[in-house]
Amino acid sequence: MTYVVTDACVKCKYTDCVDVCPVDCFHEGPNFLVIDPDECIDCTLCVAECPVEAIYAEDDVPENMLDYIPLNAELAKEWPTIVEKKDPLADHEEWSGVTGKIHLVER
Repeated sequence: MTYVVTDACVKCKYTDCVDVCPVDCFHEGPNFLVIDPDECIDCTLCVAECPVEAIYAEDDVPENMLDYIPLNAELAKEWPTIVEKKDPLADHEEWSGVTGKIHLVER
């Protein structure tokens, strides 16, 4: 089982999770992070670090967010690895409570 970044990360992009990842499995896009399912070792450390609770075990991803599972796998192959914490996006507070943001993922 791997972990998956979901809806709450879109347009927020907190990177607290990146600091605790022992295998550098996070990849960064313009307004979203993803986890490489081939690199994730299921350590769960990132889950507690996410301030907006965007990270789920693959088996626990809510039904309305299942599209994030293949999206994480796809974008992890395209985006660069991120290994250091950065500031969240400038308007993250406006987006942190918004749901249904998959269409806003910038590639």
